[in-house]
Amino acid sequence: LGGSQTVDLNNANVRAYLRMPGMYPAAAGKIVTHGPYKSVADVYNIPGLTNAEKEVIKKYESRFTAKAVAPEYAIDRINNGLYR
Repeated sequence: LGGSQTVDLNNANVRAYLRMPGMYPAAAGKIVTHGPYKSVADVYNIPGLTNAEKEVIKKYESRFTAKAVAPEYAIDRINNGLYR
């Protein structure tokens, strides 16, 4: 999901992208709100994705995977209950 070097675009929480400078919050927020994705390449079709966001996604693309959606993770993708 996001606890290793690989991040599952369909199931990882938005906070999984914190370890990738430039991804959080803008690109990460768009990724988690626009899934599911059939492939990693689908992420580039997100409406409103800026060129800068595409560049940072490309930088980390090798660390992404697009596994089957797991319903038990859907509610936690955007907000996993951790508050400041």
